[in-house]
Amino acid sequence: MKLVLSKPLKRNPTRLAGDVHPLVNLTLAAILLIVCMEWIARGSLNDVGAFLTSPARPGFTTIGVVLLALMVLDALFGRHYQSLLIATPLLLVPAFISSQKQLYLSDPLYPSDLLFGRQILQLLPAMLKAQALTAIFLAAGLVVTIAIAVLLWRFFRNHTPAMALKSRLWRLVFAVPLLTGLGSLMEYSQHSWMRDRLNIIPMMWDQKENYRHNGFLMALAFNIPMAHVAAPAGYNENTIADIASDGSAFAVNHSKRPDVIMIMSESLWDPNRLQNISLSRDPMPTIRSRQSGHVFSPEFGGMTANVEFEALTGFSNAFLPYGSIPYQQYVRGPVPSLATFFRGEGYSAIAMHPFQEWFWNRHEVYKSFGFEEFRSEETLPAMEKRGMFASDEALTSEIMQTVDAAEKPLFLFTVTLQGHGPYEPNRYAQNTVSVSGPLSETATEALSTYAQGVSEADDSFARLIDWAKNRERETVIVLFGDHLPPLGQAYVESGYMPGMVATRRAPLETMKKEHETPLVVWSSKTGLHNRIGTISPALLPYHVLKTAGFDDPFYTGILGAVQSSYSVIDRHMLVEKDGSSVPDWTTAPTAIPSAINAYRQLQFDMMFGNQFSRQRFFPGFTWVNGVPPSV
Repeated sequence: MKLVLSKPLKRNPTRLAGDVHPLVNLTLAAILLIVCMEWIARGSLNDVGAFLTSPARPGFTTIGVVLLALMVLDALFGRHYQSLLIATPLLLVPAFISSQKQLYLSDPLYPSDLLFGRQILQLLPAMLKAQALTAIFLAAGLVVTIAIAVLLWRFFRNHTPAMALKSRLWRLVFAVPLLTGLGSLMEYSQHSWMRDRLNIIPMMWDQKENYRHNGFLMALAFNIPMAHVAAPAGYNENTIADIASDGSAFAVNHSKRPDVIMIMSESLWDPNRLQNISLSRDPMPTIRSRQSGHVFSPEFGGMTANVEFEALTGFSNAFLPYGSIPYQQYVRGPVPSLATFFRGEGYSAIAMHPFQEWFWNRHEVYKSFGFEEFRSEETLPAMEKRGMFASDEALTSEIMQTVDAAEKPLFLFTVTLQGHGPYEPNRYAQNTVSVSGPLSETATEALSTYAQGVSEADDSFARLIDWAKNRERETVIVLFGDHLPPLGQAYVESGYMPGMVATRRAPLETMKKEHETPLVVWSSKTGLHNRIGTISPALLPYHVLKTAGFDDPFYTGILGAVQSSYSVIDRHMLVEKDGSSVPDWTTAPTAIPSAINAYRQLQFDMMFGNQFSRQRFFPGFTWVNGVPPSV
């Protein structure tokens, strides 16, 4: 008798080929998908080969991740290659959106961008109106794409080979744990030996390099945890207690309590700064004659809410993850702002914007900032429009009526809308500012429309100044642009910028050229508050309160200490008062300056921490939000 311990292993060549051939095909499909994805996201094939083949780059790892995901999807659907119908649009559509975002706003796609998809859909009619032919092709393409997707799904379902249960199970057992392990490497704040071995290097301080080195998929995954803001080194109650506060700021303010009107003018910029271009007349003579300096916008062509966040809170985007949107990610409860300060001083606080209240989550954010009322398109009277947007003239009338009707001193924050792009031809019945220079017809029309909008904004500002001069109560008016307008080819054709969007990291003169917008700080009693220079929006509250005659532990105390040494706090650059720049200060080996560190600690404490500082530094906030936070 022969003792048989086990049956001899027999391999069925047909069954083995049934597993190997689909895996080979799936691997080739994964490579092709990644090539297409990177090509679309980068805008060229120049660096794609190096990304996929260099041992110092995570190209092979990306192929592995996509292959594993395709295996899992096939196993779940029970048919070979069905995964490609899901993976192809999920990879290529975001890559295309990222390429378009870089074209118009200079930044790649971040996961947080999905939070304002509704905003994009709301503005889509205005964007497509400027390019009617594009709109027709887009609509037709969408219909054709949906039809093709349905047909392909049915075809694949009926013609691709079914998978045996054993094949499905081994794919899941093999792929799911590996994908889970790779997913755990995406928490960039934690060191990972394995991530280093795979040459996956998170570069959150430089997103352009992050996407170039790690590829679109890995970089996008790194940005998923950006909703979590890590505490700065040394953050605790003792650290906050050690921050010195300005004792004089606790004294009774002797301000005459002027009305304060703060206007963030949509895309307000000086078109005369364009090189080799001539305008038939100056579109902004009133603003120019009263200009106090410039705002150094952290954004370009859009992302208005991030500029607004700085101007109202005195906090800085430089201390938040790159690409984040505080209005939609971090403002989830009461946050100190100029509204809470003024209300603590006996003022009323009203916000006004002639668009829908949900846009940029303003309805909820303004509540968190302490505004008593938000007058939006839903509650404002019907306004005359320029194109699709409410006119500055109509909004100015509403500002004057609101201030005149206020029973108490009023802090009014307003965001205009007329200057919003795109700058389609024939928005205005008559353009009174003509353009000459080496521009194409499309660029000339866009610039002419934009310059006419600036002219009307200037007229409205002149009207507001004349009104304020005749008021009995002192009126402080602050006007500034949120970012440069999205003029596209006009920048390139005029030679003003090498591309259609601003750079994020460049020498100071280049950054000022591409990020400065006009700033006016004026009082009907004391006149122009000039010689401010170029400042970050976060420093605006300091100048607003100083002009209005107030002191405050944070806004004139801590911000005062910061502004005495620095004029710009950008995530890539500090600008000192003498005009010298400190690039890459967040990653430099030298210690972060003490004034900046105290500023950062207080911001984290009030936005994400235990609010140890609220009693000493934010008395107005404490008064408005009398119930201590539950922390």
